[in-house]
Amino acid sequence: MAVTQPQPTTSYTPPRIVEAVSHLKRYPVLPVAILVLLLVIPALFASQVSPHNPIKGSLSKRLKPPVWVPGGSTTNLLGTDKMGRDILSRIIHGARISLAVSLVAILVAGSIGTALGLTAGYFGGKVDTIIMRLVDVSLALPTILLALVFVAAAGSSFGTVIAVIAVILWARYARQVRGETLSIRAQDFIARARVSGASHLRIMLRYIFPNVVNSLLVLATLQVGAVILLESTLSFLGVGIPRPTPAWGVMVADGRELIVVAWWVALFPGLAIMLTVLSLNLLGDWLRDHLDPKLKHV
Repeated sequence: MAVTQPQPTTSYTPPRIVEAVSHLKRYPVLPVAILVLLLVIPALFASQVSPHNPIKGSLSKRLKPPVWVPGGSTTNLLGTDKMGRDILSRIIHGARISLAVSLVAILVAGSIGTALGLTAGYFGGKVDTIIMRLVDVSLALPTILLALVFVAAAGSSFGTVIAVIAVILWARYARQVRGETLSIRAQDFIARARVSGASHLRIMLRYIFPNVVNSLLVLATLQVGAVILLESTLSFLGVGIPRPTPAWGVMVADGRELIVVAWWVALFPGLAIMLTVLSLNLLGDWLRDHLDPKLKHV
């Protein structure tokens, strides 16, 4: 009589789970993109999504804990601050402020830096020397001191924060674009464009600029998180977005003195800053791996 050998036991994994895991390994940016959308979409529709007015509060509801803590209420899921304002609503509106500052500041800084970088890299000589010395000066300026000087001169406002960040960031774009322009202008198609009678402006805009767009997109994406962190830092120090605007840095500053008795006031906006910056940095790394021409040849 044949003796049947016992078969080794193996764990069974449902095919849908295997397919999902395989998909995530193939496209690791998917969970990061979902997290970014979960942060961006509420910011775009903050007025419709937020359950309460982010500025008006009630002192009778001050320092209410989150819903899962004894004494919490479903009316204020993440609790309230010392003025009785809903923290969840302020975080949602704060996301709009942070994204607006980032997009406008990066657009202004990127436009100025790209124009100067193209000019320096294309013409070279004295023009390149003057622009790059300005870049060195800009990179050497201390950020916080510069912000304090701007606030003392112009006052704390949305425009002041954008101006400070733009002054800080433009040099990074100029240096990046200038380096790539130096290598592109030596290519044969640029020489043919000169021979055909194309103007300097046409060569820069028609032939050089399209070849640096990928690098600009990667740099801008990587800097969104850095700008949000910088804006939050300035607001935390009192030289950024003024009160009572619901900026994340202002919320953390308001909660630092209550960290023992009302930890949620500072914790949740701090988590919002961390998750936003982390997800945007991961998304920027993914774009760099797929769009950076230097990495494609490695």
